[in-house]
Amino acid sequence: MTRRAPALWVPERQNVIWIDCNPQAGQDMRDVHPFLVLSPSAFNDRTSLVIGLPMTTAAYNADNPFAVVAGTATGTKAGKTSYVLCHQPKSFDWRARQASPHPMKQLSGATFAEACGLLNQIIALAWVPQAATEKGQRSSVAPCAFQLAV
Repeated sequence: MTRRAPALWVPERQNVIWIDCNPQAGQDMRDVHPFLVLSPSAFNDRTSLVIGLPMTTAAYNADNPFAVVAGTATGTKAGKTSYVLCHQPKSFDWRARQASPHPMKQLSGATFAEACGLLNQIIALAWVPQAATEKGQRSSVAPCAFQLAV
């Protein structure tokens, strides 16, 4: 990978970064791709792991109910629509894979919330017990809203 991150750089939640997905298996993405960071910087820094969602410009994702439009790509993919794949959460050792900032820098708050909301529908991070919903109570847990004690 030719891109290099600044020495003190740590990915932050809502950032878009470059990450090398190799080695891959089966239908996993391969090679270097943009990646939406979901995990907070304190976690990323302490563990060298980053949790997030891969991004792609593959046109067939226009009909993918689990893909969120992230904007228009630049560089070699200029003009293509970029998608966040909410059905493929992953974790990577960002230091070992030499992750670096992407030119997109970060997603808008609305797009980030949409991606987190769709992921939450898939894996129910903001799960509310059936008894609570029957009583009309709502969850106090917001999607992608966890805190890490530093």
